[in-house]
Amino acid sequence: MQGLSTPSTPEQLMRSRYSAYASGHFQYVLDTYTQSQRQTLTLDDLIQSSSETQWLRLDVLDALVDQNGSTGQVEFIAYYRFNDEMYKMHERSTFHLEDNIWRYDSGTLFEDSGIHRPQRNDICLCGSGKKYKKCCLS
Repeated sequence: MQGLSTPSTPEQLMRSRYSAYASGHFQYVLDTYTQSQRQTLTLDDLIQSSSETQWLRLDVLDALVDQNGSTGQVEFIAYYRFNDEMYKMHERSTFHLEDNIWRYDSGTLFEDSGIHRPQRNDICLCGSGKKYKKCCLS
């Protein structure tokens, strides 16, 4: 994330972008957009859109690269807390290889994205390993 290595697959880029969002490295997030998308965003846009968000967990469900090796897709679910509510973002992201570097281009949200209501006996998303009822629910 801090220039040590360049992700070699769309999945690696997805995971590094999630880490950057979670740790507040928004310049990295901006830098990993495709050129066309970077022209429509600013660093302040990214900071403001994420200032109240606490990222909890990322689950990568599927990742593939086309036969040409220039376009990839990653399906994932990211869980986060915003305004004391838990949310689920289920997305299929599209990545393009630009100058031999993978870049995020766009994403399509699945219908099950939105407020996430864990069941009492689910493992809590905060990473404690405890059941939700004995952790963040209490």
